[in-house]
Amino acid sequence: MIMKFEKVNQLLEQKNLDAIVVLSPHNRRYLSLFTGSSGALVISRDKRFLVTDFRYTVQAAEQAGEFEVVKQSGGLLDSVAEVIKTISAETVGFEGDLITYQQFAKLKQTMDLVDIGGEIEQIRMIKEPFEIDLIQKAADIADETYEHILKFVRAGMTEMEVNNEIEMFMRKNGASGSSFETIVASGHRGALPHGVATNKVINNGEMITLDYGAIYQGYISDITRSFAIGDPGEEMKKVYDIVLKSQVTALETVKPGMTGAEADAIARNIIKDAGYGDNFGHSLGHGIGLEVHEGPGLSSNSDIKLQKNMCVTLEPGIYVEGLGGVRIEDDVIVTETALKRFTHSTKDLIIL
Repeated sequence: MIMKFEKVNQLLEQKNLDAIVVLSPHNRRYLSLFTGSSGALVISRDKRFLVTDFRYTVQAAEQAGEFEVVKQSGGLLDSVAEVIKTISAETVGFEGDLITYQQFAKLKQTMDLVDIGGEIEQIRMIKEPFEIDLIQKAADIADETYEHILKFVRAGMTEMEVNNEIEMFMRKNGASGSSFETIVASGHRGALPHGVATNKVINNGEMITLDYGAIYQGYISDITRSFAIGDPGEEMKKVYDIVLKSQVTALETVKPGMTGAEADAIARNIIKDAGYGDNFGHSLGHGIGLEVHEGPGLSSNSDIKLQKNMCVTLEPGIYVEGLGGVRIEDDVIVTETALKRFTHSTKDLIIL
């Protein structure tokens, strides 16, 4: 595997850059392992600097062993400009999709700037072994949480009570927090793809969709399961079977070399052929890692080809207004020939 700094050097060569400046917190953490809330990276072909203020210099020295730590003096960008001056860098890459106009104007005073927006994110798509291990741990916590919630939930509880139990259990079992605002959508609210928990009471005969994830050492999981308390009715059982078939077919069929659009179509066509095409309005999935939504996207307009060690979600769903919804989601890694699951919670229709 070509490691991250080799890829950064390739980027410098391709763009004819003397150095790059990294301000994105996620890109900064990925490249340096530094978890502080303020700082910037300056990377040339043979030097790596982490500029941060006095609050983080000791932490930076401990975490970012492959970087020379520079204590910020004055404004962050002023210090970055000084570092760039010391290495005689003239043409410098910057994250054009993230930097503000004021930041651009300040840097532009002393150097020629070239937009590298999205380039570090492209490098991040291919996960290194330690990242894969951390995503697996986050997924294990999510699986343990689902097993716990099936024993906890009952009719008469509110969605918020279930939400709070999910988040508390994940933290008790090693998570530093939730990957995103937890979704608990019961009954007719299941038709809301992002139906975050409310004080609605969960009733007998309702389907419940849970969508949540754990953060473990900065890396995330993202799982969705739908289950019922009491008989949810024939149409919801039918909907569940269609979504399950769509998701399992994608899991078994998607492989490296396919584009995100081709992967999306595999799942979407099953739902469309069953008559619910208009009820599946989002993409099949997205990349996961340091962010809950990162590249590659598995959508109808994605031409990115899946490669080994990309980590993505597979999450088809059907949402019927006034009735409810079903979504089933697993986290997976692309292997040399197929997909391998991080998440292993049962996908049988559970009726409590």
